[in-house]
Amino acid sequence: MMGIAWWKWQLKFVNAFAVAAGVLIIVAILLVLVDVCTRSIGFKPPGFTVAAVEYILLYFVLLSAPYLVRNKGHVLTDMMFQRLPKKIRWWTEKLIYTLCIVISVIFMAVGGFLFYEALLLGYVDERSIDIPYWLLYFLFPPCFLLIALEFLRYLLGVDSLYEGELQLDSV
Repeated sequence: MMGIAWWKWQLKFVNAFAVAAGVLIIVAILLVLVDVCTRSIGFKPPGFTVAAVEYILLYFVLLSAPYLVRNKGHVLTDMMFQRLPKKIRWWTEKLIYTLCIVISVIFMAVGGFLFYEALLLGYVDERSIDIPYWLLYFLFPPCFLLIALEFLRYLLGVDSLYEGELQLDSV
């Protein structure tokens, strides 16, 4: 099992990514505000706003995902899971974590390949402004690596998605 120092180091990255996501969403809000205000007073808004906000929304999702997995802030349906016998529940939980790790590693690898290919071939995303296409994929490897590591924490028994405090919303 990985040492406590590793998990603390990983937590620093998860928190840094979450802070970056928060900063980016504020930037996106400000860009939209500038765009709307500029239009409303009759001037031409900056041409990069829509493309920049689209990229920021992708980055926001990628950067905040490891934090949400760690803090159990994502959607989790456990009605059927809680009705399973304890032994089957343990095996099902481990299977779910393993599946999540495999899927995260696949996304990390494919995202890394697409990043490398776009960087190598010099693809450009042509919108209102030209954006290097690799910018679309450069956060996939580190973010999905952190997501996989967070599920590994659950798989190794450091924590559980199904025990302890879940963030429940009341209807």
